[in-house]
Amino acid sequence: MDVNHWLLTGEPWVAYRTRLDLLHEDPGATDVLAAYDGIQQDLMVSNLLNELDGWPGDALKSHKKAGHLLHKLVFLADLGLDMDFPLVSEIVQKVLSQASAEGPFRILVNLPKAFGGSGMDEMAWMLCDAGSTLYAAAKLAGTDDPRVVKAADYLLGLAQTGVGWPCAATPDLGSFRGPGKAGDPCPYANLLMIKALLPFGDRYQQQIHLGVETLLRLWENRAAQKPFLFAMGTHFVKLKAPFVWYDVLHVMEVLSQIPEIHDEKPVREMAAIIRGKEDPAGRFTPESIWMDWRDWDFGQKREPSRWLTFLARRILTRIE
Repeated sequence: MDVNHWLLTGEPWVAYRTRLDLLHEDPGATDVLAAYDGIQQDLMVSNLLNELDGWPGDALKSHKKAGHLLHKLVFLADLGLDMDFPLVSEIVQKVLSQASAEGPFRILVNLPKAFGGSGMDEMAWMLCDAGSTLYAAAKLAGTDDPRVVKAADYLLGLAQTGVGWPCAATPDLGSFRGPGKAGDPCPYANLLMIKALLPFGDRYQQQIHLGVETLLRLWENRAAQKPFLFAMGTHFVKLKAPFVWYDVLHVMEVLSQIPEIHDEKPVREMAAIIRGKEDPAGRFTPESIWMDWRDWDFGQKREPSRWLTFLARRILTRIE
């Protein structure tokens, strides 16, 4: 069976993105609209939306908590739903209503005193979540919303030459900083900020390239540099979905959207790693999973996943 046909026979959200991103069908085409309508009837997506309607949800204690509403919001944006989709507008307004005075959108967090937090639940933002909320807001609310633009403009100002984005947080958190040197780049913050700024088109190209240079340099020096404990070794190259943490598929999802760097050695090397995991039928099987997503097709390691296959093939199609 042709791999694209296999993707189209899966979940409606896989079929929808396949038609748009791999087959490049017109958004108004009958089959595309039918797949989009099918998402509205999908129980998994419906349950996700109902959960997100309780935004901000439980306090975030670790940004690696894959089941937190923050990561479910990003996945919702990845599906490409719009504001006319049931509950999406209400969820987006709840996110935007938590804009801080300086601009970035806050979430409910609980940071231990040992890391400079209060040990209490509080609304705040850090670059390891502000990039994700900005990305979701830009994709769902649009890049012309003044609240979205204000958040982007503020976060742009945190970028530094030679570093891209360091660890940073709302002034309300005082001395908070992640487990790294003050002058080091934060790999995860750079990844999230590039991803958040790409929907704005050419508006923020200079800052995007600061982050891109940082990620490429980190790959080249991965044996010696592990800033903020983000290593690029065995676990980094395991295929995993959805996009939650700092791994090869997430990094390449972002970098593959920038055509002018497709011939850079780090991009080619990471693309080759992904390509090497393709089975003879052109499909991809998860090598690691987030247990909070075990009910989804990518939440198992036994057989190929349509969503993971779509993500990997979209990356390779862009590069090739």
